[in-house]
Amino acid sequence: MKISCKNVGVILPIFNSSHRSFKKTFLQAASGGRIGSSNTGIIEVEALKKIDFTLTEGNRLALIGHNGSGKTTLLRVLAGAYKPTSGKYECIGRVTSLIDPMMGMDGELTGLENIKLRGLFLGLSKNEIKNITEDVIEFSELGDFIKIPVRTYSSGMILRLGFSISTAINPEILLMDEWMSVGDSDFKRKAEM
Repeated sequence: MKISCKNVGVILPIFNSSHRSFKKTFLQAASGGRIGSSNTGIIEVEALKKIDFTLTEGNRLALIGHNGSGKTTLLRVLAGAYKPTSGKYECIGRVTSLIDPMMGMDGELTGLENIKLRGLFLGLSKNEIKNITEDVIEFSELGDFIKIPVRTYSSGMILRLGFSISTAINPEILLMDEWMSVGDSDFKRKAEM
């Protein structure tokens, strides 16, 4: 297992900015990234600049910073959702991402159907999904709610389902973004075990 960032940078274009004032775009786009414009006039946010680190098996990394400082953007790079616009990112190992509780799920599907869908999203085989399903149902403590559409769930219920699915597979690399800020105290204690 290895994660390596060498001089990684990410520039995010802000499209449809001609309908907004620069000040409004600035306030909405980011509070931490540097804002400029490309040669074509598109407003851009420099979300990450010159990020360098290497993690190997057993290492842990905590990202601490104010809102808009690039923490979630870096996690999205590590999860493979964003490609760096500069530098090099290398990952050897299976990544499980807990960046967004609904990532890989569909609000119109039941909790049970979403276990299958998110399992496929995480790269699991149908057999692996079958093997974790009872574990997920039990750990999430959703009871009969597992049989109704996720759109009816509270944010805490969505957190419990997403967390239960993602951690049932014993990931090699686990990425989390403020996950323990949601959910009741009983579930937080259970998740910390």
